[in-house]
Amino acid sequence: MADNDRLRVAVLGASGYTGAELVRLLLDHPRVELAYLSSERYSGLPITSVLAGVRNHPAAAGLRFQPLDACDEVDVAFGCLPTGALPPRMPKLSERAERVINLAGDFRLTDPEEAAAHYPESAGWDQPFHYFVPEFSPPPADARFINLPGCMAVTTLYALQPLVAADLVGDEVVVDAKTGASGSGAKSSEHPAERIGNFRVHKPFGHRHAPEIVQALHTFSGRAPRLRFSTYSLDVSRGILISAYGPLRPEVSRLDVKRAYGKTYAKTPFVRVRTALKTPGDFPMLKSVVGSNMAEVAVSVREDRFVAVAALDNLLKGAAGQAVQALNLLHGFEQSTALPFTAVTP
Repeated sequence: MADNDRLRVAVLGASGYTGAELVRLLLDHPRVELAYLSSERYSGLPITSVLAGVRNHPAAAGLRFQPLDACDEVDVAFGCLPTGALPPRMPKLSERAERVINLAGDFRLTDPEEAAAHYPESAGWDQPFHYFVPEFSPPPADARFINLPGCMAVTTLYALQPLVAADLVGDEVVVDAKTGASGSGAKSSEHPAERIGNFRVHKPFGHRHAPEIVQALHTFSGRAPRLRFSTYSLDVSRGILISAYGPLRPEVSRLDVKRAYGKTYAKTPFVRVRTALKTPGDFPMLKSVVGSNMAEVAVSVREDRFVAVAALDNLLKGAAGQAVQALNLLHGFEQSTALPFTAVTP
């Protein structure tokens, strides 16, 4: 801990979408000192010359990007690098950071075959990372290495966890996940002309968040249905909306489902269940969550079937906001410190 009772924090990959959003949040965190911000491309430049969103923040003046391997000793290092970039740097980083919170997917999967298939670079690091979703388990206060969930994975978990934990869902669930352009990162090769005015398939099969969802449901509930997970690209800058469809177990009532969601999210300030579903606008939607650290969840039941819907801001609740929420919980700060509850509308 720094002398002024603030955590010395590093953000690795601070010029990317997730890293920049994390910097924006942490500039207003009263218990954090931004000690090191890395960017290979912009090394040596003031962050205010690169990150337009923070250039008018008074605390950003004087902060500069540094080379990736120049990180000094810090209390917490956030990994916001592209997937595969952090694992080879872990030996050196672990000597300089008391705790590492990784936002990329490198260390999420525990099954060796799945990890090798989706995150081959992670095989060179043998110390365990703790997979942490703030709403589903206590903060692992003693864990040095923590990996946060993927944005589409955690949105799906918010929709399905109540049903699975209460053993209300049938054997198979179909999930359609629709995500905004920032989910592809700042170096996406897709030209805006191809994205604007379009709605297309991203991956009908084989997305690496699918095994992560199944693993997480098993971890938090002891069970998981078979999952058919497909992803789509939306013509919006940010935001994720997922729809999950499937059968309920025999004799499961609408009241059983309502109780399951109420029980799961009764004490979660950043996940809200929508219950008065009288119009389409009452369901979770991007306009009510983008710009906030909120996730909205709702479920509709008809006869023996359900449709669960969840929405969140992929750069906030799906990444940087969740990272700050995790930091707050791990270090005993108020959970909502430096996190927005309100969305940006229209």
